[in-house]
Amino acid sequence: MYNIIEEFLQTSNDLMPVSYSYLDIREMTMGFKDKLGEGGYGSVYKGKLRSGRFVAIKMLEKSKANGQDFINEVSTIGRIHHVNVVQLVGFCAKGSKRALVYDFMPNGSLDKYLFSEEGISSLDCKTMCEISCGVACGIEYLHRGCNMQILHFDIKPHNILLDENFIPKVSDFGLARLSPLGNSIVSLTAARGTMGYIAPELFYKNIGAVSFLLAIAFLFCAWRRRHL
Repeated sequence: MYNIIEEFLQTSNDLMPVSYSYLDIREMTMGFKDKLGEGGYGSVYKGKLRSGRFVAIKMLEKSKANGQDFINEVSTIGRIHHVNVVQLVGFCAKGSKRALVYDFMPNGSLDKYLFSEEGISSLDCKTMCEISCGVACGIEYLHRGCNMQILHFDIKPHNILLDENFIPKVSDFGLARLSPLGNSIVSLTAARGTMGYIAPELFYKNIGAVSFLLAIAFLFCAWRRRHL
């Protein structure tokens, strides 16, 4: 599997963000001092580049680091730049070590604002509408704004990050697929994504047109439920 990843990186240099060594990653995180969270993929740490820029560093567990999830993440998000898609700053692929370096999002993920009493009190209707529109713009860009159609397959509040101004960023492209623009059929060998969040691209040919409506409906309903 290491050979597959190395071959991918060598043939995709035009797409790549910065390649960091594992020592670089340790220095950025000051020895993995500030842990932001963890999940099935591994752990996320806060770091700082030499330029002073803050970053979030996702250290992948071996089960996730050695295969398609890592390649998916780098090949999709590594090639795009959009205000509503999280920026992949760099990566580490040295030996068995795998890490992804993103812009740091100080306000965390959207789920803590939708599903907690403390978080929801800080979001008014105007902010929620702006977040909804931002998410929709990010999805629209992935579906129609790139040379290749990027199908995320796991859009959910946990994967929407918020910067210091509450501008939303679509994140976590481990399940993503690339598809030529204009393709109306995507072949899948198994279900993808989180149970309860069915990707609209599985059902709609005109996926760009429905992304806005789905984002607005989901986020507004969640916000309204918390205010009843």
